[in-house]
Amino acid sequence: MTTPMRRPEEPASDSPVRWIEPGPLWAGGVATAIVAAMIALVGILVSRWLFTIPILAPRRDGAWGDASTGMYVLAAAGAALAATAIMHLLLLTTPRPQVFFGWIIGLATIVAVVFPFSTTAAVDQKFATALVNLVLGIAIGTLLGQVAGRAVRRRRPGGGYQSSPPPPPSSPPSRTVGDQYR
Repeated sequence: MTTPMRRPEEPASDSPVRWIEPGPLWAGGVATAIVAAMIALVGILVSRWLFTIPILAPRRDGAWGDASTGMYVLAAAGAALAATAIMHLLLLTTPRPQVFFGWIIGLATIVAVVFPFSTTAAVDQKFATALVNLVLGIAIGTLLGQVAGRAVRRRRPGGGYQSSPPPPPSSPPSRTVGDQYR
């Protein structure tokens, strides 16, 4: 059996084309930003209230701390929105965008976890900040990975949209030599 040849720049007529729906992607990105902001706030409050570790503020500022708490919460939301922009760019330009996104988020999370250990803060504050940053990185990465999976559709040329390829055609039942005489 031979297959017809075609030029490399000529797309296959039966191959699906990726279609990105920016509305659901960015709605999920905003929802992820809200979750990230809440994780940052809860992480700071748990550290200060339950474990009396004064991360981001001196102990005398109380459980809510100073303006750096608000900045940390806003930075977490901003990081989620920046990650959404990166995912959108990857979806538009790269093959296997979620693989590249996983690596980018994973490495950025490692930087965010290691960075507190370069400061002059107490060791317990370094660990608490690193833990909050780790949870933020995991949440942003997993949530946006799932959102991106739902924002991508497959479009067949000349056909409708699909989220997955159609099942393969079923083969006819096999017959043995004795079946033809029955």
